[in-house]
Amino acid sequence: MRRTLSLYLLGAVVSVLFILFRLMETLEGLLKSPSPGSFWTTRSQLANTEPRKGLPDHPSRGVR
Repeated sequence: MRRTLSLYLLGAVVSVLFILFRLMETLEGLLKSPSPGSFWTTRSQLANTEPRKGLPDHPSRGVR
């Protein structure tokens, strides 16, 4: 009985530590986020502010 209780408490402590670790990771990501508006915006999306250009015309088409 005592061994089962100690294993249960060990599992509970590990679970709480894991949850705290993940919470700290999330908060760190929020603090490092360059845009305060959106949590889901990535840095590459923010860096690419110009509209994407289409592919250049192929030279064999004769477009000048």
